[in-house]
Amino acid sequence: MKAEEMWKVSTGKGIKVAVVDTGVNPDTPSLKGQVLAGEVPKAVSYKATEDYDGHGTSMAELIAGTGAQGSLKGLAPGSKIVPYRIGMKDMKDESEKAKAPSFPEVIREIADSDVKIISMSFGEDVDRDEDLAAIKYAQSKGKLLIAGVGNDAKKKNFIGYPAAYPYVVGVAASDPKGAVGKFSEYGNYVDLASPGLKVPTWCDNTFRSYCTGQGTSQGTAIASASAALIWSAHPDWTANQVLASLIETAGRDWAKDDPSTYLGYGLIRPRKVLEDSNFNPGAADTDPLARENARGVTGVGTSNSPSPSASTSSQPPKNASGGQTSAAGSSSDSSDDNTTMWVALGAAAAVLVIGGGAFAVVRSRRGV
Repeated sequence: MKAEEMWKVSTGKGIKVAVVDTGVNPDTPSLKGQVLAGEVPKAVSYKATEDYDGHGTSMAELIAGTGAQGSLKGLAPGSKIVPYRIGMKDMKDESEKAKAPSFPEVIREIADSDVKIISMSFGEDVDRDEDLAAIKYAQSKGKLLIAGVGNDAKKKNFIGYPAAYPYVVGVAASDPKGAVGKFSEYGNYVDLASPGLKVPTWCDNTFRSYCTGQGTSQGTAIASASAALIWSAHPDWTANQVLASLIETAGRDWAKDDPSTYLGYGLIRPRKVLEDSNFNPGAADTDPLARENARGVTGVGTSNSPSPSASTSSQPPKNASGGQTSAAGSSSDSSDDNTTMWVALGAAAAVLVIGGGAFAVVRSRRGV
């Protein structure tokens, strides 16, 4: 992604990103001074800075980590994190789950704050009216909402929420060459692709070492950081314009008006926006996902059969990136299924090494 070149233009300074996850540990070397815990509204602040499995902290570091002491350096190290913990299905302590604020409560509180971006590296196969209402409220307040599409494509390619809700940018996971991960869920709610394979994250909540992991969770965090870089460079732009710029410059070898079932409008390339000081993001009030939002989610993703709107099979392409399936963003687990490659704290693990441009995949058109 040529991060060092982008950082000459923008580091994300002045942009606040809400990380809605398992909590965020503000005391890791990478996040010291980066987490605005005092800005979490009291009503939804329960254990926001206590991460019970390391997932939320990893996502925060991918976004705004400083890389101090050889720790993880995020793509937007000048941005700040506002942490939130919600009840996840994988929480073993039922009493803790009950005490955690609900998803719609958190989203509405964020909507009324000065946070610009809401990063959501989790999901489930349940569509709730109260969740959708909160999403629409946040969108009306000018927030950019980004979520992973899920990691169960090899098992059951369910429709993942909140990624499938209108006004939420659904992010798929790709490798450095732009090939979609075999685990990355697909359907007409996939809007963009982002690096999500072989990404360093904390191994667990002891915060002693990093592992390499994969998932649409990581892709979501990197997409959120990309948006922060652009919004920092263009503070007068709206969420619509930031998203439009990511869509316009995304790496793809297909027509922009014919998005992919697996990769949406393509792989994010924020540097293409930052290197053009005169970039035109379009009208401030034009929703770049208006067609998708008006149509809603189609049948793609609910079974192994092709969707009526898809011109080819809905099965993952044979030359897609494989590997272990991460549980991050699935309905059963919100944590990464890390590989066994351990990275000791003290060895640089900067995110700037991930990225790519060309796509080596067979795509299914979704005809939106």
